[in-house]
Amino acid sequence: MTTESAGHGSSMAEVREAYTERAEEYISLLGSVADTHELDRALISRWAERLSGPVLDAGCGPGHWADHLLRLGNDVEGLDLVPAFVARARERFPEVPFRVATFDDLGVAEAELDGILAWYSLIHLEPARVPSALEEFARCIRPGGSLLVGFFDGARLEPFAHKVVTAYFWPPAEMTERLEAAGFTVEEVHTRAEAGSRPHAAIVARRSDVGASAA
Repeated sequence: MTTESAGHGSSMAEVREAYTERAEEYISLLGSVADTHELDRALISRWAERLSGPVLDAGCGPGHWADHLLRLGNDVEGLDLVPAFVARARERFPEVPFRVATFDDLGVAEAELDGILAWYSLIHLEPARVPSALEEFARCIRPGGSLLVGFFDGARLEPFAHKVVTAYFWPPAEMTERLEAAGFTVEEVHTRAEAGSRPHAAIVARRSDVGASAA
C-alpha cells in the first residue's frame, strides 16, 4: 500500500520501484482480505457500513480492500502510486475502478467523498509531508465525512527498516495532532500489540464542519 514519498531519503520513484519489484510477492502474502487480521476486517467493515457516498481507497495496493468495500455496498474507487499494483487490481477486481495517482493530488473534486480509507498508505511518507497528505484528504472529504487511517504504532515517531523500503512508527497521539491540524475530529483510536508482529494502530476521524472549505 503505497503513496507518494518514502522516508529517510527514498524518493517517490524509489518507492515505486521497490514495490514494483516485489508486487507479486506482496500480492501472494498480503493481497487478500482473508489474509488480514480479523480485528482489522471488523473495524474496516464497521466504518464502511456507516458511509453513504463515494469512498476512496487511497494507497490501495493490490485492491483487496477496495473490493471488500464494494462488496459491502460502497461506491468505491482505488488508487495507488505503483502501476503494477493498479494493473493487477484491475485484473483481479474488474468491478472496481482503479487508477494511478499520488497524495499530492488525488484527482478528486473538493468535498466529493464521503470517506477515505488510508490503510497503511502513509507509512512510507516522510513525517514532514504527512500534513499535506492529510490536508488533501480533508479537501476531498465532505464536512461530516470520515477518514480511517491504519499505521504502525510506536512510542516515538521514528523510521524503521521495513522489508520493502523505510517506513515510520507513529505514536497515535502525534497522528491525532496531525489529523486535527488538517481539519479532522478524531472519534476512535484503536491499538493492537501481539507477539511476533509490529504494534498496529488505527484512527477514525470525522471531517470537521468548521473551516472545512478552507482546508
